[in-house]
Amino acid sequence: MNKFGDLIRSKREEQEMLLRHLSAKLDIDTAYLSKMERGERRAKREQVLQLIKIFKLDHDSTMALWLADQVFELIANDKQAFQALKLAEEGLKYKSDFKKDTK
Repeated sequence: MNKFGDLIRSKREEQEMLLRHLSAKLDIDTAYLSKMERGERRAKREQVLQLIKIFKLDHDSTMALWLADQVFELIANDKQAFQALKLAEEGLKYKSDFKKDTK
């Protein structure tokens, strides 16, 4: 799964931007950016935020896509992946409900 990298590549190509131009804007090596697009390297949060601004992407959906790729990479080969996701979802719901109750 590399939906974030696919998104960045498609946006870069839509704007006819070369890898070297985008990598210069991000202040990273061209090879590193190429690997990000192919899913061989993960973008850092600050780079994701820069890309959101550069391509005028929706913040929430882009961050969710980036996080989903990271979660997938972490648990994809684990037989307890679905169980872990369910527990994490329950934890997020609890945290969200707790924040609502404390307001």
